[in-house]
Amino acid sequence: MSTVQNVLFIMADQLRADHLSCYGHPYLQTPSLDALAARGVRFDRAFVNSGVCGPSRMSYYTGRYPSRHGATWNRVPLSVNEITLGEYLAGQGRELALAGKTHIIPDKAGMERLAIDGASELGVLLSRGGFTELDRYDGHHTPGQESGYPAFLRRHGYDSADPWTDYVIAGVDANGQIASGWNMRNVHLPSRVAEAHSETAYMTDQALDFMQRRGSQPWVLHLSYVKPHWPYMAPAPYHQRYTADQCLPVRRNQEELANAHPVVAAYRQQEESVSFSTDECVRVVRPAYQGLIRQLDDHLGRLFDYMEGAGLMKNTLIVFTADHGDFLGDHWLGEKELFYDTVQRVPFIVMDPSAAANATRGQALNDMVESVDVVPTVLRALGTLGPSHRLEGRELQTLLHGRGAGFEFGTGSSTASGTVSGTASGTEWRDCVFSELDYSFRQARILRGKTPQNARAWSVRTDRWRYVYWLDEPEQLFDLHADPDEFQDLGTSASHAATRLELRQRLLDWMLRGKRRTTISDEAVEKATNAHKRAGVFFGQW
Repeated sequence: MSTVQNVLFIMADQLRADHLSCYGHPYLQTPSLDALAARGVRFDRAFVNSGVCGPSRMSYYTGRYPSRHGATWNRVPLSVNEITLGEYLAGQGRELALAGKTHIIPDKAGMERLAIDGASELGVLLSRGGFTELDRYDGHHTPGQESGYPAFLRRHGYDSADPWTDYVIAGVDANGQIASGWNMRNVHLPSRVAEAHSETAYMTDQALDFMQRRGSQPWVLHLSYVKPHWPYMAPAPYHQRYTADQCLPVRRNQEELANAHPVVAAYRQQEESVSFSTDECVRVVRPAYQGLIRQLDDHLGRLFDYMEGAGLMKNTLIVFTADHGDFLGDHWLGEKELFYDTVQRVPFIVMDPSAAANATRGQALNDMVESVDVVPTVLRALGTLGPSHRLEGRELQTLLHGRGAGFEFGTGSSTASGTVSGTASGTEWRDCVFSELDYSFRQARILRGKTPQNARAWSVRTDRWRYVYWLDEPEQLFDLHADPDEFQDLGTSASHAATRLELRQRLLDWMLRGKRRTTISDEAVEKATNAHKRAGVFFGQW
């Protein structure tokens, strides 16, 4: 295999790690992703830095944790002061193309403060998060001018002012009436669009068209699917591909409802959790969710087949992952956000075509990886080193190429928090991961009587423990060895006080080591250290 010429960064929305066959699902077969894992590496312990779409994606795109990049929830703009993968690549003369979803919210106030014309080339780049948009389609709302999908649907006979609402997320019930997928009771019905015209098929076509147009020219593409995110409407035949008995059993018990953590209890009062607390909802939604995943895998197979035939599998770094998981009724919850592995752990498959990666090809690695690792990994693959004073992730080549492999470059140093950029050969890998939650926008905040300033939580997960620090609320602690399903909250257990203290200190250490001095590089600091006399300043002399 040759060196990396192209990068394909694939993301699915709201995809649980346990819903791929290469991760152990007994009924849901995902042969295309299984084959990708067989020719690359499957990371069994990959975690997001937030269980919410927006902040999770911003960590993927910036290589920085949510409390550092500041876009802590879906409606929060990404500051113009943050640098994304697209901007790093632009500095190297490359573009980062987008087909699909990003959840980028432009920092209009920041651009106005800096007198940046939003219609200018720079303004457009900043408002799009550094992406060159082939087709931006965020899903779960009617697409606007940023996507060609509505016009595509109308050209294929879906005659409506809003074909997404009227066809893509709608079915026809037994009485011949249009039934909306917003009502989860209807997602056993097939979508009113033909499978070839569905969201997943359309976005795969955009990626194929892009690759065909690029030919032998190098490219970097973020292919970001909106599925299996709600509304959980699947087109035929995928809507009936699985039965309820072919789904994973829901993970919950009555004991976790007793003396539940107050914020978790508040989340259980939200409408999606009330719905998913019923067996009927679980049995209707989970088969449709699985059908959407199988459809995604089939279209990725179509994409990978083209790449194989075009010789692109020999020179393209492929990263496949998700922005978070989905409760689907686990722990009596719907949606995502909270600190359980169901949501925080995601599939993460990397296929590095370089010969150096042969050392781990086909393996399943147990090392802990995070969303923030993608940016430094992509930059490294393309022959450049990201700024160590900004990037908080690690180059995955440290693992992909084998720990004994030499590195062409790498100047980072390990810390107690496990944060490093530009990792050199021999550096110990991290043994914990971090995640954050700003639930200011959620009903749970109101139910708890919180303000937008104290509706926050942070988590550290080690091999054995999941610890959560809630601002102005009780702590949480789970022993993942004794209680892998995270049913028994040890947050108030007297016998675990020392463990909570240790993990609280670890979380504090990580927070204090965050990379907040972003306007000057470490190298510039080193050059300017104790240099006042060279600058003509002679204070302190006798």
